[in-house]
Amino acid sequence: MSTANFLDRFLAPVVDAFTPEFARVVVNIKADPELQSYVDLLAAKANDGCITAAENAEYKALIDAADLIAVLQSKARRFLAKHSA
Repeated sequence: MSTANFLDRFLAPVVDAFTPEFARVVVNIKADPELQSYVDLLAAKANDGCITAAENAEYKALIDAADLIAVLQSKARRFLAKHSA
């Protein structure tokens, strides 16, 4: 099973619980400036090849979390397109 298919099925109950108000909240989720700065630092270290193993594991976990949020946001946008006046 592809990751996208897994996430689609995994998140179905969340999508079923969407209201327009909640979907708008989901669409607007973003990292706070401090977290974004840290992610940017880890990305730079990864690109420069000087990231530690621990930092790399944390960076990958952050990317996985961001991917999950992005899929949820996409679903929220589709929901709003269908349910907004």
